[in-house]
Amino acid sequence: MSLTPEERIELHGFNNLTKSLSFNMYDICFTRTKEEREAYLQYIDEQYNADRLTNILKDVSDIIGAHVLNIAKQDYEPQGASVTLLVSEGPIIEAPKEAFEESPGPLHPDSVVMHLDKSHITVHTYPEYHPDEGISTFRADIDVSTCGEISPLKALNYLIHSFDTDIMILDYRVRGFTRDINGHKLFIDHEINSIQNFIPEEIKKQFDMIDVNIYQENIFHTKCKLKQFDLNNYLFGYTEDALSHQERNFITEKLTEEMNEIFYGKNIK
Repeated sequence: MSLTPEERIELHGFNNLTKSLSFNMYDICFTRTKEEREAYLQYIDEQYNADRLTNILKDVSDIIGAHVLNIAKQDYEPQGASVTLLVSEGPIIEAPKEAFEESPGPLHPDSVVMHLDKSHITVHTYPEYHPDEGISTFRADIDVSTCGEISPLKALNYLIHSFDTDIMILDYRVRGFTRDINGHKLFIDHEINSIQNFIPEEIKKQFDMIDVNIYQENIFHTKCKLKQFDLNNYLFGYTEDALSHQERNFITEKLTEEMNEIFYGKNIK
């Protein structure tokens, strides 16, 4: 059962529904030498260090209207970083209409303040590389878990714009239940047909997308793969003008193969 702003149902106590968004993104680069690979990994570690990731998660916290209780962050050796925010409820106000709409959330953390409690936001990064084929891949996993009225999907638009993304794998699930004043259980409190409806149209046009949804279980899954790419954005320290036609085709093939394997979840060769 879902609720609309016009048909609000009075609840028995706090909204106990737990809404969890898992946002996994991949950035891919072609690094043909050991020096290029090391430079790429250093660039990723600087671009997505624990301090910058903390600022991103703080913005997510503002978007979903949470108070940050505790921050744990760590830059790892030789590479990678993790940040965890424990958050609690913000001031309780009447939910704005957009909190219930199946539409993209804000690009910036404006004053969207909602009821939230005993929740967390985490990010972990995983730079890695192929042992001999020149492909380096950066993965970031972000999990936003909330209790209360607003969905963490409202932070998705901001997250997409915070990372350079070739592949996105998105999971959303509503767990548990809350009760109305008569004791009737409510297993979801907002309309949702697809995670895609929370992604702006200009972003969706850039990606091929696949949905796998289990509506009766309130489980939603969307995968996104960039349709076209400029080879210059995947070379480190030089442009495609420095490559022969054969080299450009080889690198394009390797990049495409990497994207397809991640998108479809299986080795092609």
